[in-house]
Amino acid sequence: MSTRRLSVVVAILTTLVAATIVLGMSRQTVSATTTTSTATNSSTTSVSTSLPPKATYLYLDIGASVSVGVQPTPRDPTGQPTNRGYSNRLVALEAARGITLKLTELGCPGESIAMMIHGPDPCYVAPDTHLSDAVVFLHNHHGAATLVSVDLGFNTLNACFHHLDIDLTCVTPQLALLRTQLTYVMRTLTRAAGPHVTFVGLGHYNPYLTKSTKEGAAEVFAGNSVPALRRLNQTLAQVYGSFKVPMADVVEAFHEEDMTKVRISKKEVTTRNVQYECKFTWMCAPKPFGPNLHPTDAGYQAIAQALQLVVPANF
Repeated sequence: MSTRRLSVVVAILTTLVAATIVLGMSRQTVSATTTTSTATNSSTTSVSTSLPPKATYLYLDIGASVSVGVQPTPRDPTGQPTNRGYSNRLVALEAARGITLKLTELGCPGESIAMMIHGPDPCYVAPDTHLSDAVVFLHNHHGAATLVSVDLGFNTLNACFHHLDIDLTCVTPQLALLRTQLTYVMRTLTRAAGPHVTFVGLGHYNPYLTKSTKEGAAEVFAGNSVPALRRLNQTLAQVYGSFKVPMADVVEAFHEEDMTKVRISKKEVTTRNVQYECKFTWMCAPKPFGPNLHPTDAGYQAIAQALQLVVPANF
Protein backbone atom coordinates (compact mmCIF):
# COMPACT_ATOMS: atom_id res chain seq x y z
CA MET A 1 0.00 0.00 0.00
CA SER A 2 1.40 3.38 -0.94
CA THR A 3 2.38 5.86 1.74
CA ARG A 4 -0.38 8.26 0.57
CA ARG A 5 -3.10 5.59 0.85
CA LEU A 6 -1.83 4.56 4.29
CA SER A 7 -2.05 8.16 5.51
CA VAL A 8 -5.64 8.42 4.30
CA VAL A 9 -6.65 5.19 6.06
CA VAL A 10 -5.03 6.33 9.32
CA ALA A 11 -6.83 9.66 9.10
CA ILE A 12 -10.21 7.93 8.56
CA LEU A 13 -9.64 5.52 11.48
CA THR A 14 -8.60 8.37 13.75
CA THR A 15 -11.77 10.28 12.90
CA LEU A 16 -13.97 7.19 13.55
CA VAL A 17 -12.33 6.54 16.93
CA ALA A 18 -12.77 10.17 17.97
CA ALA A 19 -16.42 10.13 16.95
CA THR A 20 -17.00 6.91 18.91
CA ILE A 21 -15.41 8.41 22.03
CA VAL A 22 -17.48 11.58 21.76
CA LEU A 23 -20.68 9.56 21.22
CA GLY A 24 -19.88 7.39 24.25
CA MET A 25 -19.26 10.44 26.44
CA SER A 26 -22.52 11.98 25.24
CA ARG A 27 -24.42 8.84 26.14
CA GLN A 28 -22.80 8.78 29.59
CA THR A 29 -23.79 12.42 30.13
CA VAL A 30 -27.37 11.73 29.11
CA SER A 31 -27.44 8.65 31.33
CA ALA A 32 -26.03 10.62 34.28
CA THR A 33 -28.52 13.42 33.73
CA THR A 34 -31.38 10.93 33.56
CA THR A 35 -30.15 9.20 36.72
CA THR A 36 -29.80 12.50 38.57
CA SER A 37 -33.24 13.63 37.40
CA THR A 38 -34.76 10.32 38.46
CA ALA A 39 -33.04 10.52 41.83
CA THR A 40 -34.20 14.10 42.28
CA ASN A 41 -37.76 13.19 41.36
CA SER A 42 -37.61 10.20 43.67
CA SER A 43 -36.29 12.40 46.47
CA THR A 44 -38.98 15.00 45.85
CA THR A 45 -41.65 12.34 45.84
CA SER A 46 -40.29 10.91 49.06
CA VAL A 47 -40.28 14.31 50.79
CA SER A 48 -43.75 15.12 49.51
CA THR A 49 -45.30 11.89 50.74
CA SER A 50 -43.55 12.13 54.10
CA LEU A 51 -45.27 15.42 55.01
CA PRO A 52 -47.89 14.76 57.70
CA PRO A 53 -51.48 15.37 56.58
CA LYS A 54 -53.28 18.24 58.28
CA ALA A 55 -55.68 17.07 60.95
CA THR A 56 -59.38 17.89 60.74
CA TYR A 57 -61.75 17.72 63.71
CA LEU A 58 -65.33 18.66 64.43
CA TYR A 59 -65.84 21.38 67.04
CA LEU A 60 -69.12 21.58 68.96
CA ASP A 61 -69.52 24.76 71.03
CA ILE A 62 -72.14 24.63 73.82
CA GLY A 63 -73.12 27.54 76.07
CA ALA A 64 -74.98 30.80 76.49
CA SER A 65 -74.34 34.26 75.01
CA VAL A 66 -70.55 34.31 75.43
CA SER A 67 -70.31 31.01 73.54
CA VAL A 68 -71.76 32.65 70.42
CA GLY A 69 -69.65 35.80 70.59
CA VAL A 70 -72.34 38.27 71.70
CA GLN A 71 -71.18 41.90 71.63
CA PRO A 72 -72.93 45.25 71.34
CA THR A 73 -73.00 46.42 67.73
CA PRO A 74 -74.31 49.51 65.90
CA ARG A 75 -77.20 47.35 64.73
CA ASP A 76 -78.00 46.16 68.26
CA PRO A 77 -76.23 48.12 71.03
CA THR A 78 -77.58 45.70 73.65
CA GLY A 79 -75.64 42.86 72.02
CA GLN A 80 -76.02 40.23 69.33
CA PRO A 81 -74.15 37.06 68.28
CA THR A 82 -71.07 37.70 66.15
CA ASN A 83 -68.44 35.62 64.35
CA ARG A 84 -65.73 37.15 66.57
CA GLY A 85 -66.28 34.99 69.66
CA TYR A 86 -63.80 32.71 71.38
CA SER A 87 -64.89 29.67 69.34
CA ASN A 88 -64.14 31.49 66.06
CA ARG A 89 -60.81 32.64 67.44
CA LEU A 90 -59.92 29.13 68.64
CA VAL A 91 -60.53 27.91 65.08
CA ALA A 92 -57.99 30.50 63.86
CA LEU A 93 -55.46 29.62 66.58
CA GLU A 94 -55.65 25.92 65.80
CA ALA A 95 -55.41 26.59 62.05
CA ALA A 96 -52.03 28.19 62.72
CA ARG A 97 -50.94 24.81 64.16
CA GLY A 98 -52.15 22.95 61.07
CA ILE A 99 -55.39 21.76 62.67
CA THR A 100 -58.74 22.38 61.00
CA LEU A 101 -61.77 22.73 63.28
CA LYS A 102 -65.22 22.54 61.69
CA LEU A 103 -67.29 24.67 64.05
CA THR A 104 -70.91 24.09 65.05
CA GLU A 105 -72.37 26.56 67.58
CA LEU A 106 -75.46 25.56 69.54
CA GLY A 107 -75.28 28.33 72.16
CA CYS A 108 -78.26 30.46 73.10
CA PRO A 109 -78.03 33.99 74.61
CA GLY A 110 -79.52 34.33 78.07
CA GLU A 111 -79.79 30.61 78.62
CA SER A 112 -79.49 29.04 82.07
CA ILE A 113 -78.64 25.37 82.55
CA ALA A 114 -82.28 24.66 83.46
CA MET A 115 -83.41 26.19 80.16
CA MET A 116 -80.79 24.17 78.31
CA ILE A 117 -82.16 20.95 79.77
CA HIS A 118 -85.90 21.54 79.87
CA GLY A 119 -86.70 24.74 77.95
CA PRO A 120 -88.57 26.91 77.23
CA ASP A 121 -85.80 28.14 75.03
CA PRO A 122 -85.89 31.16 72.67
CA CYS A 123 -83.42 29.44 70.34
CA TYR A 124 -85.14 26.05 70.00
CA VAL A 125 -88.65 24.86 69.17
CA ALA A 126 -90.15 22.27 71.55
CA PRO A 127 -89.59 19.41 71.97
CA ASP A 128 -86.03 20.27 70.90
CA THR A 129 -83.70 21.84 73.45
CA HIS A 130 -80.09 22.93 73.42
CA LEU A 131 -79.12 19.71 75.20
CA SER A 132 -81.18 17.41 72.98
CA ASP A 133 -79.65 18.93 69.85
CA ALA A 134 -76.16 18.46 71.30
CA VAL A 135 -76.93 14.80 71.96
CA VAL A 136 -78.23 14.37 68.40
CA PHE A 137 -75.01 15.94 67.05
CA LEU A 138 -72.85 13.54 69.06
CA HIS A 139 -74.91 10.54 67.96
CA ASN A 140 -74.75 11.58 64.31
CA HIS A 141 -70.96 11.97 64.49
CA HIS A 142 -70.29 9.12 66.88
CA GLY A 143 -67.09 7.96 65.18
CA ALA A 144 -65.66 11.40 64.43
CA ALA A 145 -62.79 13.09 66.24
CA THR A 146 -64.58 15.95 67.98
CA LEU A 147 -63.81 18.77 70.38
CA VAL A 148 -66.67 19.92 72.63
CA SER A 149 -66.42 23.12 74.69
CA VAL A 150 -68.96 23.64 77.48
CA ASP A 151 -69.56 27.19 78.73
CA LEU A 152 -72.37 27.17 81.30
CA GLY A 153 -73.14 28.38 84.81
CA PHE A 154 -72.91 32.17 84.92
CA ASN A 155 -76.57 32.78 84.12
CA THR A 156 -77.62 30.34 86.83
CA LEU A 157 -75.68 32.31 89.46
CA ASN A 158 -76.55 35.66 87.92
CA ALA A 159 -80.12 35.16 89.13
CA CYS A 160 -78.76 36.29 92.53
CA PHE A 161 -77.52 39.62 91.11
CA HIS A 162 -79.93 42.52 90.97
CA HIS A 163 -78.63 45.87 89.73
CA LEU A 164 -76.17 46.88 92.49
CA ASP A 165 -77.21 44.22 94.97
CA ILE A 166 -76.31 40.57 95.52
CA ASP A 167 -78.72 38.36 97.41
CA LEU A 168 -76.11 36.50 99.46
CA THR A 169 -78.75 34.04 100.72
CA CYS A 170 -79.34 33.06 97.09
CA VAL A 171 -75.73 32.19 96.17
CA THR A 172 -75.37 28.89 98.05
CA PRO A 173 -78.63 27.27 96.87
CA GLN A 174 -78.04 28.45 93.28
CA LEU A 175 -74.57 26.94 93.25
CA ALA A 176 -75.99 23.68 94.64
CA LEU A 177 -78.56 23.71 91.85
CA LEU A 178 -75.84 24.49 89.31
CA ARG A 179 -73.79 21.53 90.53
CA THR A 180 -76.73 19.15 90.12
CA GLN A 181 -77.76 20.48 86.72
CA LEU A 182 -74.27 20.69 85.22
CA THR A 183 -73.52 17.16 86.44
CA TYR A 184 -76.63 15.98 84.61
CA VAL A 185 -75.59 17.82 81.44
CA MET A 186 -72.05 16.42 81.49
CA ARG A 187 -73.29 12.88 82.20
CA THR A 188 -75.74 13.13 79.31
CA LEU A 189 -73.11 14.49 76.91
CA THR A 190 -70.35 12.04 77.85
CA ARG A 191 -72.72 9.08 77.49
CA ALA A 192 -73.74 10.26 74.03
CA ALA A 193 -70.15 10.90 72.93
CA GLY A 194 -68.13 8.53 70.79
CA PRO A 195 -64.64 7.24 71.61
CA HIS A 196 -62.84 10.14 69.94
CA VAL A 197 -64.55 13.07 71.66
CA THR A 198 -62.61 15.49 73.87
CA PHE A 199 -64.45 17.78 76.29
CA VAL A 200 -63.17 21.05 77.74
CA GLY A 201 -64.99 23.35 80.16
CA LEU A 202 -64.72 27.10 80.63
CA GLY A 203 -64.54 29.14 83.79
CA HIS A 204 -66.04 32.62 83.92
CA TYR A 205 -64.68 36.12 84.35
CA ASN A 206 -66.16 38.65 86.79
CA PRO A 207 -67.58 41.62 84.86
CA TYR A 208 -68.71 43.29 88.10
CA LEU A 209 -65.15 44.10 89.19
CA THR A 210 -65.45 47.29 87.18
CA LYS A 211 -68.04 48.60 89.65
CA SER A 212 -65.24 49.10 92.17
CA THR A 213 -64.31 52.31 90.35
CA LYS A 214 -67.47 53.87 91.82
CA GLU A 215 -68.05 54.71 95.46
CA GLY A 216 -70.87 53.61 97.72
CA ALA A 217 -73.22 50.79 96.75
CA ALA A 218 -71.37 50.04 93.50
CA GLU A 219 -68.09 49.49 95.33
CA VAL A 220 -69.76 47.22 97.90
CA PHE A 221 -71.44 45.31 95.07
CA ALA A 222 -68.10 44.76 93.33
CA GLY A 223 -66.54 43.52 96.55
CA ASN A 224 -69.37 41.04 97.18
CA SER A 225 -69.17 39.75 93.62
CA VAL A 226 -65.60 38.50 94.10
CA PRO A 227 -66.30 35.62 96.52
CA ALA A 228 -69.52 34.74 94.65
CA LEU A 229 -67.72 34.40 91.30
CA ARG A 230 -64.82 32.60 92.96
CA ARG A 231 -67.26 30.03 94.33
CA LEU A 232 -68.85 29.74 90.89
CA ASN A 233 -65.50 28.84 89.30
CA GLN A 234 -64.69 26.40 92.10
CA THR A 235 -68.01 24.63 91.55
CA LEU A 236 -67.48 24.51 87.78
CA ALA A 237 -63.97 23.09 88.20
CA GLN A 238 -65.22 20.42 90.60
CA VAL A 239 -67.99 19.26 88.27
CA TYR A 240 -65.76 19.21 85.19
CA GLY A 241 -63.03 17.52 87.19
CA SER A 242 -65.39 14.73 88.25
CA PHE A 243 -65.65 13.85 84.54
CA LYS A 244 -61.88 14.27 84.03
CA VAL A 245 -62.58 17.33 81.88
CA PRO A 246 -60.05 20.21 82.04
CA MET A 247 -61.32 23.76 82.54
CA ALA A 248 -59.93 26.86 80.84
CA ASP A 249 -58.77 29.36 83.46
CA VAL A 250 -60.55 32.48 82.27
CA VAL A 251 -59.92 34.17 85.64
CA GLU A 252 -56.18 33.91 84.98
CA ALA A 253 -56.62 35.06 81.39
CA PHE A 254 -58.40 38.19 82.63
CA HIS A 255 -55.73 38.84 85.33
CA GLU A 256 -58.43 38.98 88.00
CA GLU A 257 -56.06 38.23 90.88
CA ASP A 258 -53.69 41.07 89.97
CA MET A 259 -54.34 43.73 92.58
CA THR A 260 -51.43 45.96 91.55
CA LYS A 261 -52.32 49.65 91.92
CA VAL A 262 -52.32 51.66 88.69
CA ARG A 263 -52.96 55.35 88.18
CA ILE A 264 -55.48 56.08 85.44
CA SER A 265 -55.54 59.88 85.90
CA LYS A 266 -54.08 62.54 88.16
CA LYS A 267 -56.79 61.93 90.72
CA GLU A 268 -57.83 58.32 90.05
CA VAL A 269 -56.11 55.09 91.04
CA THR A 270 -57.46 51.62 90.30
CA THR A 271 -56.13 48.05 90.26
CA ARG A 272 -54.69 46.09 87.37
CA ASN A 273 -57.52 43.55 87.38
CA VAL A 274 -60.13 46.29 87.00
CA GLN A 275 -58.08 47.82 84.19
CA TYR A 276 -58.08 44.48 82.36
CA GLU A 277 -61.79 44.00 83.00
CA CYS A 278 -62.43 47.36 81.31
CA LYS A 279 -60.27 46.28 78.38
CA PHE A 280 -61.69 42.77 78.04
CA THR A 281 -65.41 43.62 78.51
CA TRP A 282 -67.79 46.41 77.53
CA MET A 283 -68.48 47.30 81.17
CA CYS A 284 -66.54 50.58 80.99
CA ALA A 285 -67.69 51.56 77.51
CA PRO A 286 -69.87 54.69 77.16
CA LYS A 287 -73.49 54.48 76.10
CA PRO A 288 -75.06 53.12 73.97
CA PHE A 289 -72.62 50.15 73.95
CA GLY A 290 -71.87 50.05 77.65
CA PRO A 291 -71.98 49.03 80.31
CA ASN A 292 -72.34 45.52 78.88
CA LEU A 293 -71.30 42.22 80.48
CA HIS A 294 -69.96 40.66 77.30
CA PRO A 295 -66.32 40.48 76.19
CA THR A 296 -64.71 42.77 73.64
CA ASP A 297 -62.62 41.39 70.78
CA ALA A 298 -59.62 41.45 73.12
CA GLY A 299 -61.60 39.59 75.79
CA TYR A 300 -62.71 36.86 73.40
CA GLN A 301 -59.12 36.48 72.21
CA ALA A 302 -57.96 36.03 75.82
CA ILE A 303 -60.64 33.37 76.40
CA ALA A 304 -59.65 31.55 73.19
CA GLN A 305 -56.01 31.49 74.28
CA ALA A 306 -56.98 30.15 77.71
CA LEU A 307 -59.08 27.49 76.01
CA GLN A 308 -56.26 26.49 73.69
CA LEU A 309 -54.01 25.88 76.70
CA VAL A 310 -56.25 23.02 77.88
CA VAL A 311 -56.98 21.52 74.47
CA PRO A 312 -54.75 18.44 74.07
CA ALA A 313 -52.20 18.71 71.28
CA ASN A 314 -53.60 15.61 69.58
CA PHE A 315 -57.17 15.32 70.72
